[in-house]
Amino acid sequence: MSSTHAPQPLRWAKSTYSGGEGGQCIEWAPEHAAATGEYLVRDSKTPHAAHLTLTATAFTSLVEYAKHNG
Repeated sequence: MSSTHAPQPLRWAKSTYSGGEGGQCIEWAPEHAAATGEYLVRDSKTPHAAHLTLTATAFTSLVEYAKHNG
């Protein structure tokens, strides 16, 4: 028997490394990353625009860059 469950909408979380003044905010989809290994990243100011799909290594590099250059 097959399941006909519709895919759940993504839950986006604001990065803790985003700027506090509201101008430089990125979001990522943690549950999607845990389930698939794909790290989705988007600009919170344009949530319906395209997003990036990163590998775990690329996502880690992005976080490290944000830590040191934010």
